Amino acid sequence: MISSVRQAYNESFSDARYRNFLADLDNRFHKPITFRVAETPVFVGREFKDQLLKASNEIIDFLVRPDLKKLTQAAIPPSLDVPNETDHTLFLALDFAVIRTPNGLEPRLIEMQGFPSLYGWQDVLSQKYREHFKVPADWQSHFGMSSQTYAQNLRKVLLHDCDPENVILLEIDPMKQNTAVDFLATREITEIEPVHIGDVIREGRRLYYYRSGCRTEVRRIYNRVIFDEMVKRNDLDMTFHLTEDIDVEWAGHPNWFFRISKFTMPLISSHYIPECRFLSDFDKFPSDLENYVLKPLFSFSGSGVIFHVTQADLIAIPEEERHNYMLQRKVDYHPSIQAPDGLVKVEIRLLFIWEDNQPRPVLITNLARLSRGEMIGVKYNKDRTWVGGSVCFFEP
Repeated sequence: MISSVRQAYNESFSDARYRNFLADLDNRFHKPITFRVAETPVFVGREFKDQLLKASNEIIDFLVRPDLKKLTQAAIPPSLDVPNETDHTLFLALDFAVIRTPNGLEPRLIEMQGFPSLYGWQDVLSQKYREHFKVPADWQSHFGMSSQTYAQNLRKVLLHDCDPENVILLEIDPMKQNTAVDFLATREITEIEPVHIGDVIREGRRLYYYRSGCRTEVRRIYNRVIFDEMVKRNDLDMTFHLTEDIDVEWAGHPNWFFRISKFTMPLISSHYIPECRFLSDFDKFPSDLENYVLKPLFSFSGSGVIFHVTQADLIAIPEEERHNYMLQRKVDYHPSIQAPDGLVKVEIRLLFIWEDNQPRPVLITNLARLSRGEMIGVKYNKDRTWVGGSVCFFEP
């Protein structure tokens, strides 16, 4: 959002460079990228960076409350409650839309997650933007860390004194996921193997998997299983289920997927959070529904969201199910990234790590998503240019 940096980048951009950039990404792990990567990173000036940090700190002030678990207990479906919950989340992702107000550009919280995001891939992506395009040397995508230091810290957090062979990245068919390149990047950094949940063997409270043909004990799980995907799959043959009491450490306990989510947003008061209420809290639905969006509390990647919601949509939801939905006032993303053929909207995800015995989560990296459509996600911007997954570089 710094015009001089943006102008220099755009003037040096070419379609040939972009094609080489994509080819390099595809070859990085010998696996084609299955989502669209944007033609540009996002350049964030110091003033907007300070607003993002202020917004994040206000949200985190709520997340460090000693009564947080009591306030969010209703978020966890009883059938999906996982034993041996940690004191707090290990991962935190805060998604901010860039909007325009009378005071200028500001961030607005769109979603929050107590769940890991693309921590490995974003390091790869930021390095490749630097290699192929004009990115100022002193602008950083990680916060106070070089790429090498970032990788060392990620390895330390995920392994937590365990040998890599005893830690797994747990997912459903990991190499078939759009995020497979993140799993490969994480394996390169940490030596942790991506493992299909159906390949985990449970014997009593112990878990095992096969690594290079050898039966190996699992002592720590980096969990990447999305619950709403798992409950929809009736074809999974498993001897281990997430809700079983097992003798492992969690690198990201599954319960925090529910506790820190859209469920949490109505509980927080902040200038940076748009008006949002549980659907069950309404005695009468708003008459100006064109200004609202309906969101299921526990969906992922925008699934189930109704952007043009009607009274009929709301009435059709049984009263006993309405506590699982949220009405959120629409946020008007302001097109703020100058592409060669017009302006593009952007959403910024700040990624935090909250280590044991630390008072607060620490901001370590980010991702960005560029859009020209109503919805910001990559899958909603097919056949468009200067949209897709990206990364922010911040002014020092």
